[in-house]
Amino acid sequence: QVQLVESGGGLVQAGESLRLSCVASDNTFSMYAVGWYRQAPGKERDFVAGVNWSGSNTDYATSVKGRFTISRDNAKNTVYLQMNSLEIEDTAVYYCAAARPGSSWSQPDGMAYWGEGTLVTVSS
Repeated sequence: QVQLVESGGGLVQAGESLRLSCVASDNTFSMYAVGWYRQAPGKERDFVAGVNWSGSNTDYATSVKGRFTISRDNAKNTVYLQMNSLEIEDTAVYYCAAARPGSSWSQPDGMAYWGEGTLVTVSS
């Protein structure tokens, strides 16, 4: 059982930046692809970004491409989400999740472990 803990959320103004971190409790975390998801009030949980086990391959939702960067440091059991040029529409609870082997990181049903989320609020 891998436990994931997100941090780094907060209240920022539009145009500012935040960096989210997702720390895992287990060294096996380095074997998992990881996805960041977000859920705004009254909406479904949506894929934001994904990274493979080594960090060599990444993918982004269209809405964040060019503004967000996902990366990982397996020595620290940590995945990051650097968020720049934040927009009001980015307001949501952000979750990290580890994908089941062979599953896509962009599908919530394919994720084996979830963190409890960190709230990002972007104001005008």
